Amino acid sequence: MTSLNRRLFVEMLREEWRLHSELFGGSRFAGFPVFVALLTSGAVYLLTTTGTDIAAVVAGVHGLALFFGLRTGSTGFVGQDAMRDVLGDVTMLVFSARTLPVSQRRLLGVFLLKDAVYYAVLFLLPIAVGFTPAVVSGDLTPLAIPTAWATTTAMFLLGVTITFAAIGLSTRGASGRLLLLGLAAGGGLAYTTGVDFVRFTPYGLFDGATVPEVVVALAPIPLLAAVGIAVYDTSYEKPARTAGRTFPRWQARLPFDADGLTVKTLLDVQRSSGGVTKVLFSGGILFAVSWLLIDLAETITGLEPSTGVSFGAILALSAFTTYNWITMYDDVASYQIYPVSIADVVQAKFRAFLVLGIPTCVGYFLLAVVWRGARLPEAVVGLVLLVGLALYLFGVTVALAGFDPNEFLFDTVLFAGFGLALAVVLVPILVVGLVLAPVSTELLVALGVGGVLVGGIGVVLYRRSVPKWERHYRR
Repeated sequence: MTSLNRRLFVEMLREEWRLHSELFGGSRFAGFPVFVALLTSGAVYLLTTTGTDIAAVVAGVHGLALFFGLRTGSTGFVGQDAMRDVLGDVTMLVFSARTLPVSQRRLLGVFLLKDAVYYAVLFLLPIAVGFTPAVVSGDLTPLAIPTAWATTTAMFLLGVTITFAAIGLSTRGASGRLLLLGLAAGGGLAYTTGVDFVRFTPYGLFDGATVPEVVVALAPIPLLAAVGIAVYDTSYEKPARTAGRTFPRWQARLPFDADGLTVKTLLDVQRSSGGVTKVLFSGGILFAVSWLLIDLAETITGLEPSTGVSFGAILALSAFTTYNWITMYDDVASYQIYPVSIADVVQAKFRAFLVLGIPTCVGYFLLAVVWRGARLPEAVVGLVLLVGLALYLFGVTVALAGFDPNEFLFDTVLFAGFGLALAVVLVPILVVGLVLAPVSTELLVALGVGGVLVGGIGVVLYRRSVPKWERHYRR
């Protein structure tokens, strides 16, 4: 590594740490890796002592690492305007080629290396250490911990480089997007014809592999990174965008939005980078990960999962992402010049969530039901669970994070509360959906009633948190 690359690498690491520590709870952020290790250890202990195969746990962690990589890549390279809204008028080093005598491609290469080291040490190492209970119980060998660290890091990098290569192609205009669409369609076609992609990922190396298998599994990472750096058009600029007087037209379509705050939120999302498409993209990633995890669970357990219940439970997680999008492009201070209260703004966010978030996750749920097939009663109950859990997640997120859901993910205390509130509801439903299919009528009735109840709890949490945030922002 040359001295310039080394300097960029160190400064980017420092920048990443400052960014996270300022956003996510200040000094409390330093305790986040410890919390991750404890959380993973608790989950591994709980799952293995309740009969879950350790192989399923290992597979799930690798799936999450891939999902985390996909999300990290999209945030780093797509969400520049979102970062600007959160942090103010700042310039990240990776986007500073116009002001520094450094090429954009060099910055991109160092940025990818920085991401690999930063997240491998701060997040993926604690996750690997979290497998200690399985080592103590004899389910895994001690060598499994460094192996899991290596393979989850590789899965994370695979996700980052997939996103990076896709974004690079998208900067090449219509031809790049067409190629991207063709590759995605080809991959989807290959998967539907039975090609086992999972075997050729770094996860396939966890239980040991030959040298050729290692090469096949790891080669896509530098290859995708090289493609991304090569095709990324450094002169690419998004075409200037203009917006007509769409506010009255949108408001006419939403008769329940007399104050116009819901329309404002939706327009903020529509006019940001990626527009409404990024909401669909986020939902699509969760849909793909859900599909892989459920397939994997079926392979390991040998039991056919319930499509309705399983997808209903997992796809509801998109509620958090959607709430993140609808709160990312403004803050409370921006509303203080208007004659509106904090309660008005929170209610507008809730209405925007209903308009944007619920149809998105319901759409992917219906796609899963049609594509995979589902028993009608389980599909109906799964739909009830989906909506109920989405409302529950919305209520929990508003109660814990207010208008800053993107800031509390790495706040140890708040994230612990969020994880506990999520696990209490989601884990029992997933157990039923993954290992107790076909679900009995009694269980379906219980799940349906439970879905309605947790949805009601979510609405109550959201409404009761309004006075709390009014007092908070008034101070």
